[in-house]
Formats: sequence, structure tokens, C-alpha cells
Amino acid sequence: MQEQLIKAMQRNQLVDMMYVSKTGEISKRRVKIIKMMGDKFQAFCFTKQAKRTFTVDNVLATVPVAHKEGWVV
Repeated sequence: MQEQLIKAMQRNQLVDMMYVSKTGEISKRRVKIIKMMGDKFQAFCFTKQAKRTFTVDNVLATVPVAHKEGWVV
């Protein structure tokens, strides 16, 4: 999972992710990754409209956001 997040950050790409919080709540977030910090990463969360810090191990799935129709993911 960490490699996918690093690639998205390097490509300056938005990512839709499924994330489980410390309390066990699952949410879908659209984020732009700002920086990786070991087992955590900082991203701008469009759902919360703020910078957030996420734990890599709590990311359940990621999907790159397509910007144009016909764009191959």
C-alpha cells in the first residue's frame, strides 16, 4: 500500500481511499498526499477540507482519481 501512496504523491495525483480510524470507523476519503513520514502520511482531505495525518496500515484500499474521461488508470 505504501508504494501506491508514494506513486500517487510523486504524480501529484488525487486518490480515493477507504480508511479505518483508530475507533474502527470506516470512511471514504478523497485526498492529495503531501508527504510520507515512515508509517504515516500527511494529506489534504477534501472530505474534511483540511490537512490530516493518516496511518498507512489503516488504509484499506486506494483508487487514483481519473481527471478526464477515457483516461486509463
